[in-house]
Amino acid sequence: MGDDLAASNVNRSYSLAATSIAIFTFMLIFLYPKFASGEISAILFQATLVVMGLATFSFVFASFYYYGSSLGSRIDDAERAVYSRRGDRFWLLGYTLLFLDPSLILFSVGLHVVGSAWFALWLVYVLFVIRYFPRVQSAPSASSRGEVREH
Repeated sequence: MGDDLAASNVNRSYSLAATSIAIFTFMLIFLYPKFASGEISAILFQATLVVMGLATFSFVFASFYYYGSSLGSRIDDAERAVYSRRGDRFWLLGYTLLFLDPSLILFSVGLHVVGSAWFALWLVYVLFVIRYFPRVQSAPSASSRGEVREH
């Protein structure tokens, strides 16, 4: 992964982590009073907060690994590739959980039909990712696959 791409990935992951924190705060401000009064499902509300926490920290870890892959000459190509692939996986986990959150919110406030539609779309996304993510994630370097490079 090139330094520019790695730096861009750091910025994207960092921005998504900040967005996740904003959504988390928004949910607390608007939904916690409903939770406290028993108007919404307690289990679903808490599950939604857990999912947002996992998504946020996945983006933070992705930022860390993408930053590591942007260190240039400080680390070798094999280590850069490992960091990049880990960053890809954490980013994917965060993004997948971030897309799950709307359906959980809709279920927790009692909008089951709309929540089911969102959940069905999330499942389609998960199937799409299972099929195509291995093709688009960062490729391992030749040295990390055990191949010998010729000079």
